Amino acid sequence: MFKQLLRKCMEGVTLSETEAQFVMDEIMGGKATPSQIASLLTVLRFRGETVEEMIGFAKSMRSHSVTIPHTQPGVVDTCGTGGDDLSTFNISTAVALVLSAMGVPVAKHGNRAVSSKSGSADVLEELGIEIQSTPELAAESLKNNQLCFLFAPLYHQSMKHAVAPRKEIGFRTIFNLLGPITNPARAEHQLVGVYNEDFAYKMAQTLKELGTTHTVFATGGEGLDECSITRETTLYDVIGTTITKMTITPEDVGLTRGKVEDIQVNNAQESAEVINQVVRGTANQSAQDIVTLNAAVALYAADRCDSISDGVDEVKKAIQSGIVDKHVTSLQTERRQSQHA
Repeated sequence: MFKQLLRKCMEGVTLSETEAQFVMDEIMGGKATPSQIASLLTVLRFRGETVEEMIGFAKSMRSHSVTIPHTQPGVVDTCGTGGDDLSTFNISTAVALVLSAMGVPVAKHGNRAVSSKSGSADVLEELGIEIQSTPELAAESLKNNQLCFLFAPLYHQSMKHAVAPRKEIGFRTIFNLLGPITNPARAEHQLVGVYNEDFAYKMAQTLKELGTTHTVFATGGEGLDECSITRETTLYDVIGTTITKMTITPEDVGLTRGKVEDIQVNNAQESAEVINQVVRGTANQSAQDIVTLNAAVALYAADRCDSISDGVDEVKKAIQSGIVDKHVTSLQTERRQSQHA
């Protein structure tokens, strides 16, 4: 059956949702060979994935993933697609720290560096913040700290069958788009950075069908998988079954345009240094403002403010008050204590 569906794709025919779900089930179950997986990913990248296919793929991945046992309402995720090749510091991880300090529960989905200089797991280690090793510990941290980190390989173990083909072909695939919409905590609110506007719209359509309370997909004008501080940002605002497209600039929300070079780093250590400065309110203006902007949009997606401009004001106040720095210090202290327990 997999061979027949692969041949169908090769002939330019798209898959139905059911067929796409079957194909991904075969991959997740280890029933497809590495060459078949690589062929499928290549064909899909060449002709483009349909929303119907993405829905089927995502349903399969969700059914094979491990979930965390929590009852926390209003959980947010800030996981993006990565792949913008701009070598910025870990903005979405910094945003997760800011939001959780403000009392917003965040289940941060992420991984180690694949295409970037620093993955979220890498920078959390540099920051000295705990990466929970089990779903139960993640749920406990979410309850106690308003923050947990969901290390993708732990929760998407069936993905191991696609690791080698993905590495061998070496280009971005459908899995870059599926990761952010398969959060193991089933976050109902999300800020998803996407490196390409067309993909952002497809992901918005897909998540609308899968179900979300409020999610915002963001693509920076320079191809950044975050809201941009240097150019305009295209947003797809998904509230229930409604999708609204809008464009914002830093000036629209009371911020100043910055420089890309001020937010770029070479490794996880440099990224951690910038984040430490951001939470203390001492980072360069571009770094400070890009976290403020993205945290504000995430607050809006979490339904914690009426507008992005209001969110900017709230984030600024939180950082200036010292509660974000205090929260990060507390998380660092907790890890040190657990290591010596």
